[in-house]
Amino acid sequence: MIINELKIKSKKRGIKRIGRGGKRGTYSGRGQKGQKSRSGHKIRPAERDLLQRIPKMRGFKNKPKKESSFPLNIDKIEKLGLVEVSISSLKEVGVLSSKFKGKVKILGKGEIKKAVVVKNIAVSKEAKNKIEKAGGKVEN
Repeated sequence: MIINELKIKSKKRGIKRIGRGGKRGTYSGRGQKGQKSRSGHKIRPAERDLLQRIPKMRGFKNKPKKESSFPLNIDKIEKLGLVEVSISSLKEVGVLSSKFKGKVKILGKGEIKKAVVVKNIAVSKEAKNKIEKAGGKVEN
């Protein structure tokens, strides 16, 4: 048995080894620069990126379409000593910034003893009951 008479049992066909120098020159058939010329390159399918951009009904990647309202508890209104509660009066007192353009909702945490008139602000059921018990009004 001579070495040059030995035969390989199986040879992998169809696999082309590229990028090791040799007969193909400096770039070895990969071209110059760019993602495809680098080792370990993987190009993600464009469809996957497009699908991620499409807004879904729910999911952690998408921001909610509905603006969240600024919560304001009854006990805070009691401390401020306001008689009429509206977005403009809350801006004057300094609870809201002058540039605030969102919505405000009054929640029922705490107690209220003064009669207060609430104008054009969303109010929870519990807060509405407490305001009306104290002799106040809720106007929309």
